Amino acid sequence: MQPLSELVQEPGSFRRNSPFLVFVGTYTAIPNQAGLKSEGIYVYHMDSTTGELILLQVVGSMINPSFLAIHPNGKYLYAVNEVDQFESQPGGGVSAFSMDARTGKLVLLNRQLSQGVDPCHLRVDATGRYVLVANYSSGSLSMLPIDSDGKLLPAVEVVQHYGTGPNPDRQEGPHVHSANLDPGNRFALIADLGLDRIMVYQLDLEKGKLVPQIRAHVQGRAGSGPRHLDFHPNGRFVYLVNELNSTLSVYEYHSTDSTLREIQVVPTLPVEYRGTNLPADIHITPNGKFVYASNRGHDSLAIFAVDEENGHLKSIGHQTTLGMTPRNFAIDPRGSYLLAANQDSGTIVTFRIEEKTGKLSPTGKVTQVPAPVCIKIFAEEFDVRA
Repeated sequence: MQPLSELVQEPGSFRRNSPFLVFVGTYTAIPNQAGLKSEGIYVYHMDSTTGELILLQVVGSMINPSFLAIHPNGKYLYAVNEVDQFESQPGGGVSAFSMDARTGKLVLLNRQLSQGVDPCHLRVDATGRYVLVANYSSGSLSMLPIDSDGKLLPAVEVVQHYGTGPNPDRQEGPHVHSANLDPGNRFALIADLGLDRIMVYQLDLEKGKLVPQIRAHVQGRAGSGPRHLDFHPNGRFVYLVNELNSTLSVYEYHSTDSTLREIQVVPTLPVEYRGTNLPADIHITPNGKFVYASNRGHDSLAIFAVDEENGHLKSIGHQTTLGMTPRNFAIDPRGSYLLAANQDSGTIVTFRIEEKTGKLSPTGKVTQVPAPVCIKIFAEEFDVRA
């Protein structure tokens, strides 16, 4: 089978009708069903009229660049290296790339240790001075400075979580699954799957410190397994997907003191489904009207309408992702398309979002990508740091 890297096309005229660049992080150690092994990070243009992805570059020679984050200035991209040993050192890594905002071309700048095992998520703060990294297996959070040239400096802060949860197979210890920042860039909300908690830290950007906000920590439902979260555009509500009990928690967020108050919990599955399921990702449309969550097992996207007055959700159905194990997904900054990454079938499926109903319609565009894990969409005229 022809490697995808041999199918790269020149940018040419694609940029004229496509303001969007799409970056895909993958597992390089896991082949898809067709036996095609990932080579690293895949870069595409997305045709804004059809949703088609056009391959521009494959950045290889790296291990498990699973999750990605784009610098606020649009000049740099960062990727975790999700492993337990990196460059002959214990723990995982983080790689920095320069990024051409016009062509999407990535060039490696440098790498640093993540100071924890199996980093699975990262986020750049709004000032572009630090990267926060979630180390899943070691249950820790690290803070790496970004130099003026985009290169990463060694971690200046590592916070270790402690404790267990009721699920002996998945919660034998802390498992930090995502590092998230509030809209004001003042507080970090850290989802710990192993502890059933959202841990809250104040960002001290001058000292490079994460200051625990003990009274703001939120204890979730026992055995729920908090994974990823997203803020409503109005900043008042937080939506959290729970991996271990297939639920979605809604919180009212108070930005003055970073406190969260649970106001609703809804299932991500149809009532009749009885199979195994592990929700993975959650995103809100730019207009704040709809929330989507991915289901691995049911292999679907759960769709919810948002009551913008009180933040509550109402289920409006499910859409199959037309593939297996939908891990991450992304919504374009205009709210027109949703790209779903089916890890085990090695595809990204493009759906059109119906503006009034929030329902998803397949466009017929299916892109072959080995073991896709994370999708990031970039456009210069939009804020796409989420």
